[in-house]
Amino acid sequence: MAECAKQKRALIIDGESKGRLKPYRVKVRFQTAFRSSMRCSHPWLAQFLLKEGWVMKLFHLAAVAVSAVLLSACNGVAMLHDALTAPDLMKVENWQAVGTTYPNFAYGNQPAHKFDLYVPKNKTRAHYGLVVYLHAGGFTTGDKADDAKILQWFASKGYVAAGINYTLKDKANPAASVKSMSDEIKTAIPQVVAKARELGYPIDKMAIGGGSAGHGLAAIYAYRDGRTAPVPIAFSFGMVGPMSFEVDNAKGGADAAKSAEFLSVLSGEKITAEMMTNGVYKEIVKPIEAYRWVNAGSPPALMAFGAKDFIMPFSTKPMTNALQANNVPHDVFIFEKSGHTLLGEPQKRAEYMQKLNEYLATYLPVK
Repeated sequence: MAECAKQKRALIIDGESKGRLKPYRVKVRFQTAFRSSMRCSHPWLAQFLLKEGWVMKLFHLAAVAVSAVLLSACNGVAMLHDALTAPDLMKVENWQAVGTTYPNFAYGNQPAHKFDLYVPKNKTRAHYGLVVYLHAGGFTTGDKADDAKILQWFASKGYVAAGINYTLKDKANPAASVKSMSDEIKTAIPQVVAKARELGYPIDKMAIGGGSAGHGLAAIYAYRDGRTAPVPIAFSFGMVGPMSFEVDNAKGGADAAKSAEFLSVLSGEKITAEMMTNGVYKEIVKPIEAYRWVNAGSPPALMAFGAKDFIMPFSTKPMTNALQANNVPHDVFIFEKSGHTLLGEPQKRAEYMQKLNEYLATYLPVK
């Protein structure tokens, strides 16, 4: 555990405080952290990425799993959660006085198919807005309970709030993929709305967000599946979620084969080196790329990314370009001094939270 904590600290130093390091020094430190992470609690994906030097390839491909695995493998999920949910700005002093928690409703027959509802004490309104928040964890770890504080905060403001678990990719579920997780969220949402109504909270509109992996899944639902949502989606929000898994430098040969292997894991579909070189893979990964589904009728988006995020610099531009091209209202906060965890910029975090409150008041007002 001491070694895990040491590597967790090393990651934050590499990704945040020492963002000014020359690229080769950062790469070496990431590689060292990966080797150590294999001795920690969630080694599966780290082992996969280390195979044949693939971690360094991913560094160039900017794949989300690199950072997420390093954080989760060394028990850093709580740290990532705190960084992405601003608990200091989302305090609820006496939750029992203002709300009620209903845990572990089932939405399917798998162990992970559970959701929690956080509801306000006030049951007198004709309709309620729903806020769904999906947990972080690099698609390999994390739990809805990690977000209890933020869900309480939304409910304390008068919303019904929901945290949803999804089947993580781990030793017990090797076939799980971003695609399968997104499909589970799609299955869960109508049941969340139905259960809220059953409890006396009729839902007429919703927002969906999350942190890191959860942000990515939230965006997929908002833009890919929003047209079939049980209630209109008012807006999406979140921090450092993967909006795209585009590979810009697959040049064929070994590069294409490694890219194909990684995207196969994410998409849950077999992708070959030939598909990488001829571009066929783009249609296969479309279901897990939120930006590909944006159109003129898409809901507004509030997003935050780190300028020194070595893991997902690709996510900002495709999504913002798609939103701009379709005249969809959006706000993007760039944490200039931060990496994937967005640490060290409290003023920027406060600005993001102020904007989130504005989005709630504008697009999902409590009536």
